Amino acid sequence: MRSRTVATSDVDGTEKVAVVIDVMRAFTTAAWVFHRGADRIVLAADGDEALALKASNPGWLALKDGAPARGFDLTNSPELVRHAGLAGRTVVQTTTAGTVGALAVAEAEWALCGSFVVAGATARLLASTGADAVTFVATGEGGRAAEDRACADYLAELLGEGHVDPAPYVRRARASTAAQELRDGRRHGSRPADVGLCLEVDRFDFAMRVTLEDGTAVLRPVAAQPGAKLAGHRAR
Repeated sequence: MRSRTVATSDVDGTEKVAVVIDVMRAFTTAAWVFHRGADRIVLAADGDEALALKASNPGWLALKDGAPARGFDLTNSPELVRHAGLAGRTVVQTTTAGTVGALAVAEAEWALCGSFVVAGATARLLASTGADAVTFVATGEGGRAAEDRACADYLAELLGEGHVDPAPYVRRARASTAAQELRDGRRHGSRPADVGLCLEVDRFDFAMRVTLEDGTAVLRPVAAQPGAKLAGHRAR
């Protein structure tokens, strides 16, 4: 399977299979949202849209980047979300990087959202599609984020080799600017445990797929594909 890694700004609408990566923290947080029982995540372009969606759909919750703000129920922190009761809920998520990237590829045949916590399941789902090429979209720092690039490289190696030691890729992510800012408390709305939670490889056994439902981008968990074989799907 051929692969390339691009920034959100380089997405051109021709991608048939795309994995949008935001390790710290949008798609680590999203995975925890599903683990805590949410049915779906509606992706919003910005805070105003998120609040409008929440206002027109009683019972929905809203989640955003940054510090807590009026109208929002959650911040973009896996540590915060892992203690939330979300069974059966719909969560509207908006972030400055991850959800923007996901919206950019929402019309692709296969649009997935990825991070280390769902890496294995994501690779198995990719292998099961039978696609011959995949575009990895690194979202943080304009596509330069070391943690997103490390995750993309790890996924590409999984597709090519089947079994790969994640440790070197996790080390790259742990040394990233985003990880240091989270450790230093320089990202509003974050929690001290967020870095460790973002670096847990295969914490969850599901992938996350974006589809358009009545014109709205919706993220849902997809069960892992136990029969999908990774070896032989070489990324070049």
